[in-house]
Amino acid sequence: MAHRQPILLIDSPSLYFRAYFGIPESAAKTSDGQPVNAVRGFLDMLAQLVRTRRPDRMICAMDHDWRPAWRVELLPSYKAHRVAPEGGEVVPDTLSPQVPMILEVLDALGIPVVGATGYEADDVLGTLSVTQPGPVEVVSGDRDLFQLVDDARPVRLLYVGRGVAKLDDCDDAAVRARYGVPADRYADFAALRGDPSDGLPGVAGVGEKTAARLIDRYGGLDGILAALDDPGSGFAPGLRAKLDAARDYLAVAPKVVRVATDVPLPELDPTLPTSPADPERLLELAQRWNLAGSCRRLVDALAGDRS
Repeated sequence: MAHRQPILLIDSPSLYFRAYFGIPESAAKTSDGQPVNAVRGFLDMLAQLVRTRRPDRMICAMDHDWRPAWRVELLPSYKAHRVAPEGGEVVPDTLSPQVPMILEVLDALGIPVVGATGYEADDVLGTLSVTQPGPVEVVSGDRDLFQLVDDARPVRLLYVGRGVAKLDDCDDAAVRARYGVPADRYADFAALRGDPSDGLPGVAGVGEKTAARLIDRYGGLDGILAALDDPGSGFAPGLRAKLDAARDYLAVAPKVVRVATDVPLPELDPTLPTSPADPERLLELAQRWNLAGSCRRLVDALAGDRS
């Protein structure tokens, strides 16, 4: 079924982490002093997205496994620096209790939330981006999701690196302008360049410009690795040595960086509600957690004209 209006696919962890660090705890607390800054900021982000993007559908993706074993098996350094001493992800103590609050409010609103065992939110978003009818708009501050951009479907990334009020609305031309590579080569580019925030070492001595130049010349990692075995391929000796030393890493890194698009997901009705699914419960949650303003803004946005 074709749609005129977009579906918004929300990278929930990306947005609620951003909300948590963007709003002081002192500015958003319940009557008994519990911080709700991440909840309030997250709901306000959704309200602004609904008002400005005018979607007719929305799905919020969650991390059911923030560091999947299959990625760690391929690359043990993957997110290793973010593992807490007792296991699990390092998450601020005052953020963890707010995540169930967000889920409760979304449920009362009737906005679907989905995750999958053994997969990150990125993988859920990747799968939804190829299975949901377009136009698709993925909302995230995660650079890895530039790889989902696809003008043909179309799939765009609304990159929130500067906040929801200053979205970077990215098509393939925007990805090329930003990184010098097409969106469908972003995973290869990221593997070459590396990403300390995910524990990806990259190839020593290969930065963004060199990575983009290599992909432009050889088409991608497969072409680069094939050219390494060709004495006449034109590599400078120093660069050839760096790439050759990183062969084992380059054999697995793209699989780690590449977002899964075949995650088994339940049937979902992504239709955006025009009124809360459970208004009495939403009112009770809003009062209990001091979220009346944010809930009202989101309810008003949902009820607005999105034609």
